[in-house]
Amino acid sequence: MRANQVIAKLEELSPVSYASDWDNVGLLVGRRDKDVESVFIALDATVDVIEDAISKNADMLITHHPMIFKGIKNVRSDDFIGKRVISLIKADIAYYAMHTNFDVMGMADAVADELSLQKSSVLKKTYEDDISSEGFGRFGMLKRQMTLRECAEYVKSTFHIPGVRVFGDLDADVMTAAICPGSGGSMIDDALNFAPDVYITGDIDHHEGIDAVARGMNVIDAGHYGLEKIFVPYMKEYIERECKGIKVYTMKMKEPFVII
Repeated sequence: MRANQVIAKLEELSPVSYASDWDNVGLLVGRRDKDVESVFIALDATVDVIEDAISKNADMLITHHPMIFKGIKNVRSDDFIGKRVISLIKADIAYYAMHTNFDVMGMADAVADELSLQKSSVLKKTYEDDISSEGFGRFGMLKRQMTLRECAEYVKSTFHIPGVRVFGDLDADVMTAAICPGSGGSMIDDALNFAPDVYITGDIDHHEGIDAVARGMNVIDAGHYGLEKIFVPYMKEYIERECKGIKVYTMKMKEPFVII
């Protein structure tokens, strides 16, 4: 297959038109007409990821977070972004990012399915027609009533996370949940509109957490990486199914930081 054929499959799943205005998605580096026999999937296009993709002779790199967010004025080897762009160009790797468009069409449903969320609906609608609505986050029912402590343990075991941050009474019963993979602080008001027992998300700061509890909503912060890492196995399965014959490599799964 050529890169443009792979891209067509990616955009069947997560159309670029669903991305937020501030986002930068799509083919960011490389050639649309490149022959693609193998792809490398990662959450971020870090130096280590790019070196790993090069070592495996990958033809295409697909990430969730775009390496290039804003316009750049130059591409130089002494710049932390330029260095990576040059590496990709020299290796003739086509680099594609699917960020908020995948959040809308892919990520939220994948996380909801992993948590066995029932009767789920869109938390913040960004698109709606006569047939369906799409958008960020999901709201629904947990598979059974449990305590907040049990729910935190359930999130940990489901997503293989060493720890989560919990705001609220650990002995409180929870049954309804709002989820927003990634950074969920900006979606707190949207979650509160559904009055969930618990909000499962990432990147919640001190004040956001205690204020959410004061407003009647418990919070489980699984970290930005904790939930969004599902992008990697999800996209591996999708490409193997939709792009027959293409070899798929994936990043080494590990948190981008350590707590000492």
